[in-house]
Amino acid sequence: MRSINVVSDGSQIEFTFVESAQRPLELILARNLLSSLSTAAFLVDEPGMIVFYNEAAGELLGRRFEEAGPMTAQEWGREHGPFDDDGEPIPFGTLDLTQALRRGRAGHSRFHIRSCDGADRCILASAMPIVATGNQRGAMVFFWEDSPE
Repeated sequence: MRSINVVSDGSQIEFTFVESAQRPLELILARNLLSSLSTAAFLVDEPGMIVFYNEAAGELLGRRFEEAGPMTAQEWGREHGPFDDDGEPIPFGTLDLTQALRRGRAGHSRFHIRSCDGADRCILASAMPIVATGNQRGAMVFFWEDSPE
């Protein structure tokens, strides 16, 4: 956010401008796609910021994206995981899907997440890289509960 003071005829007027990072069209279109799905999904930008998750993901997490807003990987990790079968945190960099995305490939992992009410959910997650104009990158991650057979 940036403020500029303008002095005119002895009076002072303050204008505030909000600077936001411009999102590539491909990430905007990906967000629109995820919004229309009943499969839980989120959108991650290149630095690893969760920039959006859909209504189905909000139901699993116990909080809508409009309430939570964008989250860094560290914020997501503190609140939701990923966790292993024993409840221990899993570093994002060690997940098969993260390693695949870093190589520009789709990936898949099984892990646990924690919803806002503290409920533990075992999920399967599949991620697909997105390469936007100007070589900006991100990923769409789809996930669902892993139900026992």
